[in-house]
Amino acid sequence: MEATEQFLQWVEESGNIVFFGGAGVSTESGIPDFRSVDGLYNQQYKYPPETILSHSFYRQNPEEFYRFYRNKMLCLDAQPNITHFKLAELEKSGKLKGVVTQNIDGLHQKAGSKNVMELHGSVLRNYCERCGQFVSAEDILHSEGVPVCPVCGGPVKPDVVLYEEGLNQKTLQDAVFYISHADMLIVGGTSLAVYPAAGLIDYYRGNKLVLINKSATPMDARADLLIQDGLGNVFSQIEC
Repeated sequence: MEATEQFLQWVEESGNIVFFGGAGVSTESGIPDFRSVDGLYNQQYKYPPETILSHSFYRQNPEEFYRFYRNKMLCLDAQPNITHFKLAELEKSGKLKGVVTQNIDGLHQKAGSKNVMELHGSVLRNYCERCGQFVSAEDILHSEGVPVCPVCGGPVKPDVVLYEEGLNQKTLQDAVFYISHADMLIVGGTSLAVYPAAGLIDYYRGNKLVLINKSATPMDARADLLIQDGLGNVFSQIEC
């Protein structure tokens, strides 16, 4: 049986699916991937992006951080694509129990998904470090320099996990719970190179581990089914 046909059959048969996705889910919505050939890591800046997006750089150079953040991280006009919508439909039908994502764009929720575990936070949430006041992504985008709280004037920080920062423990525990109880785990659009997120597939106990990615990953040999294709090409064939 051809790989995509097998995938569709497993989706039809399964009643406890979990999807674990990375940047490749959102590239088809026009959001650049960090590690692809055309991604942010291959563009030239005064500092490497992984340096700019670190906790220490944010503390030491907040203006430079926010200049990069506004230009490259706030893709507020991006819309969900077919993969986002199909995942939301699978959840609505009761088959999909949760989405675990490394993305910070909020597109899964925009497409209608309810149970989304955002491992790396979201650009849509920003908080004053002094009083906790919420500040919208639109306000961040249209601010200048280091955005300040409209209530107390304190500095505002995105609710995004920067390099050198730990993941939210509750989000991580929820992801482990759903992955460990899934009968089918679909891993899509991720190089599986960023830890601790990539280590989450170690918690899957079933025999329907599907890896969908355009390029090879370090986990390919562990997959029960490997599909090297764009996510949109595969998910567009799912009938919910």
